[in-house]
Amino acid sequence: MKVKLKYYIAFIILTITSLKVKSQGPVLNKGGGFELKVRIYDTESNEYIKNAQVSINAFVTTRSDINGFYRLKARINDELVVRHPDFETVRKVIDIKDDITIEVRDNPRYSKKKWTSFRNRTKRKTTSKDYTQIMDSAVYYKEKDLDKSIFFIEEALEANESKKRNANTYKVLGDIYFFWKQYDIAISNYKISLQIFDKEETRLQLAKTQFLAKKYEDSEISYKMLEDESLSNYDKVQVLEGLADALAKQNKDKDAKKYYEQALKLAKDKGIDGETLDLNTKLANIYAKEGNLREANTTINITLREASELPNEPALKVQQEVADFYNETRQYDNEIKLRKELLKSVDKAKVKNKVDLENTSFSIPEGNKKEDENTDSLTSQKLNYKIGNAYVQKENYTEAIEYLEKSVEEAGQKEDLEVQKHATRKLSEVYATVGKHIKAIQTYRNYVDIVDSLYIRKEQEIYQAKRLTKKISDYQSRLTVLEKNNELSDNKVSLAIKEEQLTKAKSKTQLIVIYSLVGSLVLMTLLAFYKHRANQKQQLANSLLALKSMRSQMNPHFIFNALNSVNSFIAVNDERNANRYLSEFSALMRSVLENSDEDFIPFTKEIELLELYVKLEHNRFKDKFDYTINVDKAINLDEFQIPPMLLQPYIENAIWHGLRYRKEKGHLGITIKKQGENAITIVIEDDGIGRKKSLEMKTKNQLKQKSKGMSTIKNRIAILNDMYQDKVNVIITDLLEDGSGTKVQLTLKK
Repeated sequence: MKVKLKYYIAFIILTITSLKVKSQGPVLNKGGGFELKVRIYDTESNEYIKNAQVSINAFVTTRSDINGFYRLKARINDELVVRHPDFETVRKVIDIKDDITIEVRDNPRYSKKKWTSFRNRTKRKTTSKDYTQIMDSAVYYKEKDLDKSIFFIEEALEANESKKRNANTYKVLGDIYFFWKQYDIAISNYKISLQIFDKEETRLQLAKTQFLAKKYEDSEISYKMLEDESLSNYDKVQVLEGLADALAKQNKDKDAKKYYEQALKLAKDKGIDGETLDLNTKLANIYAKEGNLREANTTINITLREASELPNEPALKVQQEVADFYNETRQYDNEIKLRKELLKSVDKAKVKNKVDLENTSFSIPEGNKKEDENTDSLTSQKLNYKIGNAYVQKENYTEAIEYLEKSVEEAGQKEDLEVQKHATRKLSEVYATVGKHIKAIQTYRNYVDIVDSLYIRKEQEIYQAKRLTKKISDYQSRLTVLEKNNELSDNKVSLAIKEEQLTKAKSKTQLIVIYSLVGSLVLMTLLAFYKHRANQKQQLANSLLALKSMRSQMNPHFIFNALNSVNSFIAVNDERNANRYLSEFSALMRSVLENSDEDFIPFTKEIELLELYVKLEHNRFKDKFDYTINVDKAINLDEFQIPPMLLQPYIENAIWHGLRYRKEKGHLGITIKKQGENAITIVIEDDGIGRKKSLEMKTKNQLKQKSKGMSTIKNRIAILNDMYQDKVNVIITDLLEDGSGTKVQLTLKK
């Protein structure tokens, strides 16, 4: 009773919400129209259906009023589509302005089924009202509470409904995972839904999800399967456009252009005006890639002209896409002009967050919303950054500085670290270009601080993503087990019925039971195996992501000190040393950045990086130490791979925390020698003051920074060893018995 009460409460809330918003969606088509009232009549129950999905082009409503009417905006020759899990999709071309009543029959809710007395005793079906309320509740909580949404899905699956309903349940489950961007799991559930009952709506959503999961070949196949299906005109446009998008991602521009043109022609012929702007923009990009800039600009001008007739927010989105086109085709004057107009519109409308398709006044049906992986937010800080960047491309640095400074300031106020990071870095580069080196250094320091803050946020996001992935994985496991339990339950019921009907065939029935149980056990064992393997793949992916995050960080000490050295040379007018030092520093930074995306690099490259780094540090502290780098000639260095910049933190510690504090000149030795056939040993020795004495001399802040740096390198080695089976081993000891000096011995296997 409590569970049923939950359904009614959720159902009432959803109904009230739907009634509030049902009249808010405007028409995508231009040229006005009229209000169309539609009723759906079930001839089996002699009742009006009040929970269907009724749509015209991109306008959709799922709730009727108290008289059973669905109200939509329509025009003559528009196509009306009615969907419901309990009957086939109905399509009708609107040829009059009168109210429309659509009659449906063969509704599984009221179909008469013959059940044996045993089945009636062992299994109870939910009523249509129960199922409708359960699914409405699952959809309602989809964006608000994942736990509750999955709970209602479980309830629907436990009821073991008809094929159409079970297919619809898995489709809704796929929509839930789609919303939470778990595209692979969403794809699996859409495929299960299609296996149970093939429906064009589900296949279309599968194709869109495969595209977002970057499975472009699979998406292309799914869209092509829909080409010859009986679809509404709006869905046909969606299929042609989606197929063109998948082909474009595979650089099949000629085929993509053909399908974009077909989609555009169909949209114009059928009056689906809301799709023409997006298609024109995509065609313009294809023309530009072909080198036909004149045709591209003509198409873009048409798009801008038509966008001016749209409401404010949809027009902004189209204008932003056009501005991006101008940027890609290097038409910077046009880009700057259009983005300044956008900036005025955004400020005037007080748009603070994203202005995208979901926030426009379009009313898009679930499953038909366009999800573009390149959809960009339209904010004042982003616009200022892009205007500044365009000025940089034009080498108009005065204007560039003005807009980049605005972008940095606004991004800081709105805590938009991504934009603040890019704008700050670009501003530093511009300052350096115009000769404002002090400002360039100060701005670069700000950039490093922002990167550190962003790194912390990314770590938190990774942790939250891991928790969400685990939670969703647990949900999917529960639902899979529930599905298997339903299958086992059906097998047991079938077995019991056969025992009643075939009392003379006991031995045969027993064999069926045994085979069924063994088969189910084997199936569950295989499921557990694949689940374990999937978890291992997920752990590997998480490890790679964490390793990439650690690898992307540069030690801020070295960057700050190197830049301060350049500053000190400039201060004493030592231009020659400043240029030489900056040139060597740039060479090191370039090498580091080139290798930043690699898990391993040849050992010869690592030695070159170390020589550059030690040379730079030696130039700073010539009176503090000399150094030698000895490599055993018997070692074939090309046979060994090493993670980039793995040795640098140890050498940095030797210089900065050991040799720097010596009164006399010290020595840094780096020796690389062979250890057996499959390993080498790298020994880093310094005769500095030693770890214990260095620890006593450090401030609390220095201790914290050093601890964080060493913790990061330890974590990095731990992840590498976990992924590549103890490839790296590090031992750190005092060089002498009195505690002075430090020795780091690192063993690297092939």
